[in-house]
Amino acid sequence: MTTATTTTDERALEELQREHGPALLSFLLGLTYGDQQRAEDLLQETLVRAWQHPEAFEAPYESMRPWLFTVGRRLAIDARRSRMARPTEIGDGVLATTPDPADPTESAVAALDIRAAVAGLSPAHRAVLERIYFDGLTVNEAAEELGIPAGTVKSRSYYALRALGRCLPGYSRAFPGAGRGADRGRLPSAGRSGA
Repeated sequence: MTTATTTTDERALEELQREHGPALLSFLLGLTYGDQQRAEDLLQETLVRAWQHPEAFEAPYESMRPWLFTVGRRLAIDARRSRMARPTEIGDGVLATTPDPADPTESAVAALDIRAAVAGLSPAHRAVLERIYFDGLTVNEAAEELGIPAGTVKSRSYYALRALGRCLPGYSRAFPGAGRGADRGRLPSAGRSGA
């Protein structure tokens, strides 16, 4: 086969692709688990490597096929390692089903869900949540207004948030006290519960 000083000439490369391309593509399809696009990309990259390394054409063996298969296999391994090192890519389908945070419909639905869940709480738990989260009072202020000890306010808010977390599993991050104490936080904007 003819070689240039720095790269393989086009005629030799065309002959190489014609002679070994189909077998190499079939081999690469197996390495990419049937992914036609990836296999074709690896085939092209393998042929580019052959074009960049004309010394491979001067090898003592009769066929270039072992060299091409070795290069193709190494490129497939490198590509797989590279994909494994990156976070998994998500498709447009996931993005299409993710609610837009600026969409007022989503916040209205959340407000309705929260109102219904708050209405399902016991009056004592609901009163504590209303004072702390809807009225913005501190634990001590809520305790004074309700006429109960601050520890009782903390306990009731803890159990109320836990109950809300069970009723609204999709909103569990919105209830800061659910599962870790009655820390003061903010519920999603739901307005007053009306209860």
